[in-house]
Amino acid sequence: MQIPFSSSASSSLGIEWELQLVDQQTRQLRGEATAILEELRAKVGEREAAKAKHELFESTIEVITGVCGSVGEATADLAGTVSLLRDLAERRGVALMCSGTHPLSDYTHQRITDDIRYSRLVSQMQWLARRLLIFGVHVHVGVRSPDKAMPIMNALMAHIPHFLALSASSPYWLGDDTGLASSRSQVFASLPTAGLPYPLEDWAGFETFMGTLVTSGTIETIREVWWDIRPHPNFGTVELRICDGLPTLMEVGAVAALAQCLVDRMNTQIDRGYSLPRPQRWLVQENKWRAARYGLDAQIMIDGHGAVRSVRDDLVDLVEDLLPVAHRLGCARELSDVLVILEAGASYTRQRAAAGRADGDLARVVDTLLEEMNAGRPVVGF
Repeated sequence: MQIPFSSSASSSLGIEWELQLVDQQTRQLRGEATAILEELRAKVGEREAAKAKHELFESTIEVITGVCGSVGEATADLAGTVSLLRDLAERRGVALMCSGTHPLSDYTHQRITDDIRYSRLVSQMQWLARRLLIFGVHVHVGVRSPDKAMPIMNALMAHIPHFLALSASSPYWLGDDTGLASSRSQVFASLPTAGLPYPLEDWAGFETFMGTLVTSGTIETIREVWWDIRPHPNFGTVELRICDGLPTLMEVGAVAALAQCLVDRMNTQIDRGYSLPRPQRWLVQENKWRAARYGLDAQIMIDGHGAVRSVRDDLVDLVEDLLPVAHRLGCARELSDVLVILEAGASYTRQRAAAGRADGDLARVVDTLLEEMNAGRPVVGF
């Protein structure tokens, strides 16, 4: 199976941000996506409205950037679309919010979007699909050729726990504290074509594997492979899908900067003749679990002999190592915001702190997430 790859300018950037539609009175999710998107289309036209689209549930809208050259351009693009959506939503008594899961809402009370693609998904996956009331952030970074896509994807697997710990924002599921930093990652990984990618050697290996999945009826198109990191042939990117939904634009920018800098450095290393390291899959799997369970307090394995290190310390060193790359790409401020998140705490800790201050009232957690969304950055100590 031949899969054309639409090469992109090196380190170009695109971001997808899945937003929740929350009733301002009940604080529960509310299915208003179709109405809001129709109003958006009437207001700004088809081209601009294409930056916001349906997802599986009617209580979700995904906001999408165009192809951007910098993190600042990408976050400004997101902010413009979110501003339009916020005005339309508020007229309906709905607010915009983001976290990996909604602290209170039950997936059984949510309407599936009327779309043949989603109907087919639910028909095939049944309960696994019906409970996908989860929200994430996806970051695309451009690469020039398919020959680079697979080595970069394989090397990025070592950083899955870093991205997950930094973005973890789903401690609650159906109104209960799961004890995890990221329950979303575990819910999503239950799908047969989601979770950790298979470490394939090269583009030919990827084409062969995708051809096998299509021929066997496992998937109809490669769009149905939802790995934590995957190549996106149509966009000419490597796409990081591991991140939980991030509550603030600042956090989206920090994660995007980290992704762009890592891919850019790997791209340069390939150009200089280096072979990128490829971590063992079992080690990545263990580290992903540790990040899902403990978030930024995770002790991740750094070799095959059982040595461990704090993911928090690893992130501090990673930011320092990547700062020269960030200065060249114009995202040094956004990359340094990773350190701000480490100081403020990732969203899962901020949510639990809000619940603790309210004697376990998860409606207060929703209020905190709404306030952070409007502020654009973590709100600590209120």
